[in-house]
Amino acid sequence: MLRRNMIKLVGAGVSVLATGSAAFAADMPAPFDNPGDVKIALVRYLSTGDFFQSYLSGVETQAAALGVDLRVLDSRQDAALQADMVDQAIALGVDGIIIQHGLTESIKEVAQRALDAGIKVVAFDVNVENPAIPQIEQSDYLLGKLALDQALEDNGDAFTAGYVYVPGIAPLDRRDVAWKEFKEANPNVTEAAMFGTLDNPIANAVANQARSVLQANPTINVVFAPFDEFAKGVKIAVDEAGLTDDIDIYSADVSTADISAMREPGSAWVATVATNPAVVGEVSVRTLALMLAGETPDASVVVPPTLITQKFLNDNDIKNMDELGAKMPQFQHADVSVADWIALPQR
Repeated sequence: MLRRNMIKLVGAGVSVLATGSAAFAADMPAPFDNPGDVKIALVRYLSTGDFFQSYLSGVETQAAALGVDLRVLDSRQDAALQADMVDQAIALGVDGIIIQHGLTESIKEVAQRALDAGIKVVAFDVNVENPAIPQIEQSDYLLGKLALDQALEDNGDAFTAGYVYVPGIAPLDRRDVAWKEFKEANPNVTEAAMFGTLDNPIANAVANQARSVLQANPTINVVFAPFDEFAKGVKIAVDEAGLTDDIDIYSADVSTADISAMREPGSAWVATVATNPAVVGEVSVRTLALMLAGETPDASVVVPPTLITQKFLNDNDIKNMDELGAKMPQFQHADVSVADWIALPQR
């Protein structure tokens, strides 16, 4: 009854009994010696876009491999609702919580309440300002830096840039550090305009902004859009303006839809830097599992990213994430937060 009431209240709850088919290791530590009794919750702030669907898939498949009961709560970019959902998860008596994105000021107090209730917590791409909560991240700084290094290689050290950024979101703030350092190291790079929004649908909302920005700043020849939904929006505007030969887009994150967009004939989206979001989801669950088993992960649990260029995709005729993983084995699995007793998802 409590669970039904909670789902009715939040309007976005999903419960997945993740029993899985993977064989369990012989000596499972408590509480995983009775895995069906382990309950965890994923509380989401951002969910729109391929990245977040892939991340959710990774969480679900790793939870299934471990045989835990997974509850998924989606606040749809409502910060107050996300905090309420963490409280709901606490009331449900879950053993662990994954907090996925969000705003520091709205989530840090409720995260501490979860700890006070004896619940283990990990955070993905949100700074909860709590040393007891490991941060799962993709090395967002490196995501930004590798993309900008490629922009430098392609365009030299003197170009006019548009920059897509929304402050207050932890991964974007970390990528912004790379942008600031890049501008300082390359004074001939001009930032003509900064814009960005997380309004849904994100790509379309960014496209609306980019149309005006490109019209007002015709000298822009590079756009740094370090989130794939941002890059999609900029690409829409560039395509509509007929500027595909005049502007190069550099981004972060990747999905099958992104690969298709990058491989369109004459596409302005020339490079992205990414990890497999499904792998990041798996790492989030494994890190939480290690904590539930009594281990103490590092304060920062980093999944290393990789540069993916349009040329690489075309040269290898890569059409989807599976094919990308076949050509880049690091996309299939990250050797992060692993243990002999943790069953991995079947590939």
